[in-house]
Amino acid sequence: MKVSARNQFTGTISEVQTGAIYTEVSVLLKGGETTIKAMITKESAESLGIKPGIPAIALVKAPQVIIVTDFGGYRISARNQLQGKIVKLIKGAINTEVDIELKGGEQVTATVTNDSAETLGLQIGQTVTAVFKSSAVILAVAS
Repeated sequence: MKVSARNQFTGTISEVQTGAIYTEVSVLLKGGETTIKAMITKESAESLGIKPGIPAIALVKAPQVIIVTDFGGYRISARNQLQGKIVKLIKGAINTEVDIELKGGEQVTATVTNDSAETLGLQIGQTVTAVFKSSAVILAVAS
């Protein structure tokens, strides 16, 4: 599969909670340390045959990933909060690409403005949290 989404997480569906309109799907990544939560319509879950135990890929575009360096005592509603260390920074003319390595060895990429990268003081080796909403996740399964 060729797609433009920078973040392509391979795993297995570990849990499915179906509501009247939406279905929350948990994908346990292959490293076994990280779970991605996706919120898709009930109709999409049915047409994809979503059920625990099947392989899936969770796709997240890099601009949808927010980097948090300090929650300041606040909690946030975004379901996906993945802590890791910055392993690569590439500064462009407008944005900076940030690669974060998670506990299980997976990586998540975020793109943030250069102003944000500077304000946050982003550095290689720094511990940060990659945050994205479950509605920002697109699921793919084999047909």
